[in-house]
Amino acid sequence: MTVAIRATDLVKSYTPGLRALDGVTLEVTSGEVLVVMGPSGSGKSTLIRTFNGLETLDGGQLDVLGVRLDATHEERQVRAIRRRVGMVFQQFNLFPHLSIIDNITLAPIKVQQRPKDEAEQQAIDLLDQMGIREQAHKFPAQLSGGQQQRVAIARALALEPEVMLFDEPTSALDPERVKEVLDAMRQLAKGGMTMVVVTHELGFAREVADRVMFMDHGRVIETSDPKSFFNNAQEERSRQFLNQMQN
Repeated sequence: MTVAIRATDLVKSYTPGLRALDGVTLEVTSGEVLVVMGPSGSGKSTLIRTFNGLETLDGGQLDVLGVRLDATHEERQVRAIRRRVGMVFQQFNLFPHLSIIDNITLAPIKVQQRPKDEAEQQAIDLLDQMGIREQAHKFPAQLSGGQQQRVAIARALALEPEVMLFDEPTSALDPERVKEVLDAMRQLAKGGMTMVVVTHELGFAREVADRVMFMDHGRVIETSDPKSFFNNAQEERSRQFLNQMQN
């Protein structure tokens, strides 16, 4: 199995003496879906943001698709990673003054120098994949939150990433809109996309994850397959978390 992401003893502090990441070590293999869970403030979002260079490291070493990042945080390395890693955030971050199709084609045309007609056809295909082809010429404000998040996924996919990162992609959505975004992510997983997903959606984790990693206080508490994690978590802290989530 090819390793897509290898993190070794990652350390990150925002304030002296308080580590957001405290010696995190993990591997993600190509084609795997890793779901990262944990309480608020456990380091989940910090971790996933290091995977495309949005957070600098204070210590440790990170290899993403063969590109190395460490505390030096070289801009050339960060750019090399971002060309191959897509990310979807809690907020949709769409440009409100651009149509949906223009939001999706902006980076392929400007960054990758692709022909406009080619980029637009790809955008339509991606919107079709997300089930919102008919929204192509509307503006973000005309779409529901769930539709906007699916546009954000399509926009990330337009750059043809090898890895997709999701940082709590449903947390800003109304409950009835969550399913449509998770369904789009399920389809990506079925297609073999390498994914790291920070989420509190237990059903999604049970069904789609190859492994679940539980974090607390910047540390990895345990990692296992979903069935083992949800039915027989090994660590007391993991069991406490699951009891709180399920009650």
